[in-house]
Amino acid sequence: MSSHKWHWLHSPITGGVLLVIAAVTALLWANIAPEQYHHVWHTTIWEISTGLNDKVHQINLHKIANEFLMAIFFFFIGLEIKRELLDGELSSVQKAILPLFAALGGVILPAGIYYFFNAGTETVGGWGIPMATDIAFALGVLAIIGSRVPVTLKVFLSALAIGDDLMAVIVIAIFYTEQIFFNELMVGLAGIVVLAIANKAGVRNRLFYYVIGLSVVWISFLASGVHATVAGVAVAFTIPSRREISMDSYLNKAKELLASLESERFHEQDILSKHSIKTLKKIKSLSYQAANPLQLKEDALHPIATLFIVPFFALGNAGVIIDGSMMQELTNPIVLGIAAGLIIGKPLGVLLFTKLLIALKWGSLPTGVTWSHVIGAGFLAGIGFTMSLFITDLAFSDPQYQIIAKVAVFVASLVSGIIGYIILMKAPKAE
Repeated sequence: MSSHKWHWLHSPITGGVLLVIAAVTALLWANIAPEQYHHVWHTTIWEISTGLNDKVHQINLHKIANEFLMAIFFFFIGLEIKRELLDGELSSVQKAILPLFAALGGVILPAGIYYFFNAGTETVGGWGIPMATDIAFALGVLAIIGSRVPVTLKVFLSALAIGDDLMAVIVIAIFYTEQIFFNELMVGLAGIVVLAIANKAGVRNRLFYYVIGLSVVWISFLASGVHATVAGVAVAFTIPSRREISMDSYLNKAKELLASLESERFHEQDILSKHSIKTLKKIKSLSYQAANPLQLKEDALHPIATLFIVPFFALGNAGVIIDGSMMQELTNPIVLGIAAGLIIGKPLGVLLFTKLLIALKWGSLPTGVTWSHVIGAGFLAGIGFTMSLFITDLAFSDPQYQIIAKVAVFVASLVSGIIGYIILMKAPKAE
């Protein structure tokens, strides 16, 4: 009953609704009280030095959202990717090849289209903006459509979006790092090695991974110039994914412990005996040993990531001032590159690469999925939003370019989402 009661916490619709509310609030706030919005998010709260180099970091709410909270979000994404690689839709070549190949098409074509419009200009570095997919929004729209689409399409889109996230992390690490301080990077990598060795040695203490991950890996990556979100994914891959005891052993031991609680069955008082308290603690510890630490952390982080971190990020990044001058920017190469990349490049890339894979007989469409479904999913993958806004801040240092790019992301994501919804609603209904 209780798990059903809190089911909404894990629903993609809930995350999507909060994201919309946060984005609309940011837009209204920035346009009604622009000075207040800028002051709240960009005024320096304090200055810190990592101690690894002479660089001083000016901390404000915007940086907390983009460099600390988003590192936690990418830690969550890393857990998802690792789970899918171990025992999910990316766990074998046969399972992974179709969604990963489709994701590759949805990365290459949008980036190529953006480059076409911006080649030779100072805005060419924004090519990574239209290659991203907002998994929360995309799955949220799919959840609204409900049972009209086959479950296999939801699996396909989820795996595609996770593959997209993996490629985005690689792109951020390689192409959106301006200057690397190698000594600091080596310290961060050493921290990852320590965590990997601890994993191999069977260390399951959560606090150990969090402390090393934050105090060594995250801070070192921040100081090195490599974006700290990469540290989030790297640490996630070191989290243990093996159960300490088998389910058979767990059930046998749990039965013995439960049997010792029989005397409490008809105990009407709230105060239990010391023996019962000790037994309940043993059952709790035993349950943790039988569970997968990776899945426990992912499950615990899911509501934090989707209901707090992503909306908070949107609140701090979606506040762009929209005025009459925006209409003059409709032919700006940034707008054309992002809009065409997300609205045309995404679905076309997903469709063409899926068709190519099937033509080469390397894969086949999931059961119940038609080409209409693939096209519709391709448009939903064109909802860039969170990831696109995030890459925008990495790609452009000029505030004006950031504003133009963010408006383009809003419009293109909205158009892509609407077109995808219409196509999937008109597609053959799932049996």
